[in-house]
Amino acid sequence: MNYHSSSGLYVHVPFCLSKCPYCDFYSVTDLSILNAWLEALEKEAGLYRDTFGEFDTLYLGGGTPSLLEPADLEALLAGLRRHFHFHSHTEVTLEANPDDLSREKLAAYRELGINRLSVGVQSFNDKDLAFLGRRHTAKQAAQVLDWARAAGFANLSLDLMYALPGKTEKDWRETLERALACHPEHLSCYQLTVEAGTPLGARKARGEFQAAEEDLEEALFLLTSQFLEDHGYLHYEISNFARGEENCCRHNPKYWQHVPYLGLGPGAHSFSSGNGAQGSPFIKNRVRWWNHADLERYLKALATGAAPVAGRETLTPEQLRLETLYLGFRTRRGVALEDVQGFGNWEAALAELAQAGLVEVSQGRARPTCRGFLMADGLPLRFGD
Repeated sequence: MNYHSSSGLYVHVPFCLSKCPYCDFYSVTDLSILNAWLEALEKEAGLYRDTFGEFDTLYLGGGTPSLLEPADLEALLAGLRRHFHFHSHTEVTLEANPDDLSREKLAAYRELGINRLSVGVQSFNDKDLAFLGRRHTAKQAAQVLDWARAAGFANLSLDLMYALPGKTEKDWRETLERALACHPEHLSCYQLTVEAGTPLGARKARGEFQAAEEDLEEALFLLTSQFLEDHGYLHYEISNFARGEENCCRHNPKYWQHVPYLGLGPGAHSFSSGNGAQGSPFIKNRVRWWNHADLERYLKALATGAAPVAGRETLTPEQLRLETLYLGFRTRRGVALEDVQGFGNWEAALAELAQAGLVEVSQGRARPTCRGFLMADGLPLRFGD
């Protein structure tokens, strides 16, 4: 089965016990409306019944999905299965914070069919965790990973964050070494981005800390790629590394390759290429739409039987082609030469990028090098109009 051709399902769990100071994803801290959200979520699923064919990935993101008690998660999954068809080998990912997890909870999650756990470790340094506003300690994170293995999780992904203020290459290497000691199948390594409008953004504006210099950010990125590849991890997307092709996340490439995906929950995004969508009042050919990033508006819309859609756009073939370049150059897979042809003086641009060591051309594709990843957003601009 081609796992990159079947549809993917994303569910946004919009609840957190507290907001991390760097996070600008939509979430609320009022858990009293969790049951109302669960009921609304199944109503939303019913609106798209039989419109996407079979799903082979389910990604529970947030927010903090690991806040869900096993009984809540069981109700959520049962509701989805009432409306959708899932392949027998569906990848089911749940994002989790270490402080939410226990032996018993992990065992229950595994029993319910969660087969991939994405753990927001962020750092194995307690001072860094405090700066990031995380509620767990480095010791708790390591303990939870042991519990997850004992519960039967054979596919663990760790989220880590680098380029924190005052940190050196040596500090980051030590974090990577601690992470590899846990033997994860997958790592997502993100550079700290201080977003305006977040508490961390306000602290930076007050001069309480300085962001890492650009030269250091570049050095940390290159160190990460080299270190992890030296230890057997494939750098398959700018921020993502897997211990072999078989451990690459199967869900996220659907976004990068314009494979249809459905997003449920407040703030979730969806895309349809038109295949398998006949008869749906919500889906047309090559359309992207997104839900209200507001739980109250989301609940009110579904209470009236309406889709909680905040906006939509129908993509032209040219827009899809441009997105193919922007998304493709963020992955080791790169872009097909046929998608580059026709953009300005594309042959000269491609030759220039190859000469500069930013892309490699082989087997009909242009693939970014590690240094090309550093300039991924700028690579499509080299091809002009």
